[in-house]
Amino acid sequence: METLPGPGAGFAVTVAGPALAELHRNVAGCRRCVAAGLLERAAPVLPQPVPSHLVLVGQAPGRVEERAGLPFSGRAGRQLFSWLERAGLGSEEEARRRIYVTSITKCFPGPGPGGSGDRRPSRAEIELCRPYLDGQLTLLRPWLVVAVGQLALDRFLPGRPLGQLVGRLFDSSGRELDHGSLERNAQMPLVLPLPHPSGASRWLNQTENRELLGRALDLLLRLASQSAEDGSTGPWNWV
Repeated sequence: METLPGPGAGFAVTVAGPALAELHRNVAGCRRCVAAGLLERAAPVLPQPVPSHLVLVGQAPGRVEERAGLPFSGRAGRQLFSWLERAGLGSEEEARRRIYVTSITKCFPGPGPGGSGDRRPSRAEIELCRPYLDGQLTLLRPWLVVAVGQLALDRFLPGRPLGQLVGRLFDSSGRELDHGSLERNAQMPLVLPLPHPSGASRWLNQTENRELLGRALDLLLRLASQSAEDGSTGPWNWV
């Protein structure tokens, strides 16, 4: 079986620390949604600007994340990092050093209707924030994007329900990849879907969906075990 080329053979990655830090400063100063009347105030939440070639994209910060200034720092984050530990990425502290954790929009969108849960960011908010996520991906050039929750999945794999995504691996064209091999023409980055870890989600209440989550974490374990410690090499010889 032919293997994918390694870094330096068409998918070389340049460490983008200074440029990423500059992008973070731009995001931190963003007031686009306030100016458009979509948010009362802006409080962007960003990870440390440590370059990583493994990127996790969630929906939007919650109230806890807004206060802490750190993505996935609330109850849903604890669940997420327990999944990542199961997938071989270590403790939360270790995983945050290996993974660049970001989101579709960068500010807490406010409570949901009736004050229950968090409001889903509007299409207008998503579009105003889109250049920042695009910039992160451009600078980091990840070999793998872990897309968490339906909003992130709509960004990378639109038009498909969770049940058709979780437990499977895709390339950036949306093509599903065989679990036993990676074709040379797979378009990077690879995309691994996960459900949202929020306790408000009922998707994982069904046994068959929990089995899909288990398959997804097994895939992530196999991918991570084939990458270098800093995530730079990717699953080039994954078999």
